[in-house]
Amino acid sequence: QVQLVESGGGLVQAGGSLRLSCAASGSIFIFSIVRWYRQAPGKQRELVAGIGSGGSANYGDTVKGRFTISRDNAKNTVYLQMNSLKPEDTAVYYCNGYSTFRGDYWGQGTQVTVSS
Repeated sequence: QVQLVESGGGLVQAGGSLRLSCAASGSIFIFSIVRWYRQAPGKQRELVAGIGSGGSANYGDTVKGRFTISRDNAKNTVYLQMNSLKPEDTAVYYCNGYSTFRGDYWGQGTQVTVSS
């Protein structure tokens, strides 16, 4: 059973940067796509970014131009580089891997807090 483990969250001032990591305990190639979601208190879970096995990426409208998703296949890890952070980016960030044959896998989440 592959597990996804997020890391890299923390407290940062507005305008700062953080890089989140999503490490798979096995091969990340079982996932046709890996996505980052976030959920702020009292709000619905929101898609932040996704990356396919071939490297194609897509982003939510609120983070375009500020966040970059990437993957290191050798390390079985997907990254989310977050720049120009805003207080409204404060949320728990979750990594999701989708496998055509095995369904959805979720990490435990990592807290990102952006102070104004």
